[in-house]
Amino acid sequence: MAEIKVECIGETCPVPLVETRKALRKAQEGDIVEVVGTHPSSKKEIPMAVKAMGLELLGVKEEKDGVWKIRIRR
Repeated sequence: MAEIKVECIGETCPVPLVETRKALRKAQEGDIVEVVGTHPSSKKEIPMAVKAMGLELLGVKEEKDGVWKIRIRR
């Protein structure tokens, strides 16, 4: 099992979602993809996309200074 980090701090839509999708395509079954970003609407869009893809959303966590972290299991 691998953990893949997607760094999207300072990026706006659609970059975080596109990068998340790319990472999820590369991930193997059971891998965890962790996305870190600052764009507020991506924080809503990524979990919706994860559900649409039928993957497991492990959590959405608000860090400090408007930074959020989303964890997804492939």
